[in-house]
Amino acid sequence: MTTITTRAVLFDLDGTLLDTAPDLVYALNRLRQEQGFTDMPLSEIRPIISHGSKAMVKKVLGIEENDPAFPALRERFLELYQNHLADSTRLFPDIDHVLNHLDQHRISWGIVTNKLSRQTFALLKALNFEKRPQCVICGDSLPAAKPDPAPIRYACELLNQDPQECIYIGDAMNDMIASKAAGTRSLVALYGYIGEKENPFEWQADGYIHQPAEIIKWL
Repeated sequence: MTTITTRAVLFDLDGTLLDTAPDLVYALNRLRQEQGFTDMPLSEIRPIISHGSKAMVKKVLGIEENDPAFPALRERFLELYQNHLADSTRLFPDIDHVLNHLDQHRISWGIVTNKLSRQTFALLKALNFEKRPQCVICGDSLPAAKPDPAPIRYACELLNQDPQECIYIGDAMNDMIASKAAGTRSLVALYGYIGEKENPFEWQADGYIHQPAEIIKWL
């Protein structure tokens, strides 16, 4: 796929490394229940997950961020989710095989997510996964989060790798914007949380993967 040496791979978390949708949808539906609404199906919520907690709360409650009640409702969602982080969350199929391949070939890898630190590290610990990545950058680790390139650049620094020899893999347009600005190559995880109205082939990525096993072809 490429003649460029790959020395590091950076992953988005939700919708790329982990299938967190079931637990996020559970918490969002608990929030809906508390507000007097019936449950929404996973298929309706899944495409918005990669847009973050604010977008999810807006979607399921039909509320805007300028509503005075919005901050408290978002915090309530985060609280509900914190208590059910790893009930059903799992690695996507073949991700473990890919990570073992990276380890065997001494290719560094890490996580760059917009998920909050308290959720990210609690989730990784619950999955007995906290020691596997060589770096974890969260949405509140730095003053700026994706689509700002700073988190990806910082991850490259921590791994002591040139961004040009790193690949960033994500399932959102903001992932590709951040990757391009950071100077890394980029792959879109088409198996992730991408809505029907989104066209990932317009995101100017370097490549596209339909399943995690295809990552190995890009190394």
